[in-house]
Amino acid sequence: MTSPDQQPLGSPFSASTTAEDIVAGLDLSGRTAVVTGGYSGLGLETTRTLTATGALVIVPARRPDAARAALREVKNCEVIPMNLTDLDSVRSAAAHIGDRLDRLDLLMAVAGVMATPERRVGPGWEGQLTANHFGHFTLACELYPLLAAADGARVVVNSSAGHTLTGIRWHDPHFRTGYDKWLAYGQAKTANSLFAVHLDALGKDDGVRAFALHPGKIITGLQREMTLQAQIDRGWVDEHGKVIGEGFKSPSQGAATGLWAATSPLLAARGGLYLEDCDVAHVSAPNSPMDDGGVRAYAIAPAEASRLWDVSLAATGATPIPR
Repeated sequence: MTSPDQQPLGSPFSASTTAEDIVAGLDLSGRTAVVTGGYSGLGLETTRTLTATGALVIVPARRPDAARAALREVKNCEVIPMNLTDLDSVRSAAAHIGDRLDRLDLLMAVAGVMATPERRVGPGWEGQLTANHFGHFTLACELYPLLAAADGARVVVNSSAGHTLTGIRWHDPHFRTGYDKWLAYGQAKTANSLFAVHLDALGKDDGVRAFALHPGKIITGLQREMTLQAQIDRGWVDEHGKVIGEGFKSPSQGAATGLWAATSPLLAARGGLYLEDCDVAHVSAPNSPMDDGGVRAYAIAPAEASRLWDVSLAATGATPIPR
């Protein structure tokens, strides 16, 4: 069973919409935001756009010196250390944010990794699931009191069309029987979507709404673990690294759906939805091509979302959100 709201709304925006288009005329002065990955790629576009509208943005960064360098000309922005694969680091960052703010209006989970070599972190967890899901899960749980203290907070989680590669591998989520970098990525992106579904279910009575999204196809630092030849073979870029793939977006266009999720009045009474191209996505057929868009039913199924939440809570020891 999926939400009856998981269907396009007829948004005035589209795949070609830019970040600047989304916030034209908006004044977010006095609003506060946390943007993970907010110093490169789509995160950097998100940080620049939010601060330009007057919002205060905190950027947790695995490489704080690099983050400060990238954001040196951005006002209304603070950088704090945080490594998503180190949950003690995540808790420390959350505590710092709690000391700094009395409420949090936006949590933008933009940071992520894709198709990495096999890496074991923490107690032997698979690295992509940890960086993309467990780290953000823990951060959201620890920051939840600040979100609940805001007037209509939103949590926006970057998933991907890559979720179509696989649902949650309940039998072997950490790939202990053999690693496949693309299935590991797909599972992590499904986890991102399911996380938003259950967070919204828990938070809506407190005015905390959550959304997951596919930002589109964009060449950013996300592809840093892939060789140039691998990207050429997939038809994404030419031998000079120039983007040639059909349907690829600019970073500003790629950041637009997340900003729409964070600010659109069309979503004011909604949540737990998967978005793409600045609108709510349709539910896709099980065997439809990834590039046809939409969200698989398993990635927005409430029962799957609840199961993943309980598994994540037990694994991370994060502070539970009252049910």
